[in-house]
Amino acid sequence: MNKTLVLVLGLALCVGGCAKRETTSNTNNTNNTAQVEKVKPVPGTGNVQGKVLYNGAPVENIEVRLCEQFSRFLSGCGGQTFTAKSDKDGDYVITNVPPKEYEGLTVRVFDTDSYVFATTGIAGISAAKYNVEDGKTLFVNPTNLFKADLKLTNPKAGSSVSDPAVDFQWDAYPDAAYYKLTLTPDNHLSESRYVNQRVDGTSFAATKALEKGSYRWKVEAFNSSDKKLSESGDGITFTVQ
Repeated sequence: MNKTLVLVLGLALCVGGCAKRETTSNTNNTNNTAQVEKVKPVPGTGNVQGKVLYNGAPVENIEVRLCEQFSRFLSGCGGQTFTAKSDKDGDYVITNVPPKEYEGLTVRVFDTDSYVFATTGIAGISAAKYNVEDGKTLFVNPTNLFKADLKLTNPKAGSSVSDPAVDFQWDAYPDAAYYKLTLTPDNHLSESRYVNQRVDGTSFAATKALEKGSYRWKVEAFNSSDKKLSESGDGITFTVQ
């Protein structure tokens, strides 16, 4: 993949040390005719229009790419690529697009090299197709960006833990109403795991002793509208002795 993303249904996200990767954001594609067309399509072409938000507020100067072809596992955007940037209201319009079906729509995560899918399909893989029609504007639901600068404080990366009753801790994130913790053991047969465990504070005491072995953990922050604000990147690893 030439540029890997960090989800929206995403952005990748990534201010403060985000890995270059692709992820999904939490939005869905729709042809919303209630929206106001900002630019009239040139005859023989169509437009794609949407909005970029973070924590419910518009985000300006964000690059959006419409991809003729898209491979999550190979080269990312392929074929013809059309770009635009969001304005002060978070709106973008990709103009002069030849009418046909397109496979990908990605949104850059702030000033990083990471992107999120503007829409989300089954199992977190973008399954949306973008059918651009002659003389029409295809409206796409708002894309909610999130960052990747949430800081985990305990256990630290590369640390060894002797007490299997681990107390996970992280820094409070601005405007976060709650968090989700995911703990994944390297041993896929181990039952010592948590998936999207909701936590209303900034710590979580494991309710069961963790088996010996290596683990990766990450935390995501959400606002009161259930929009993702940040995550701890790909997470960090530690070992239970």
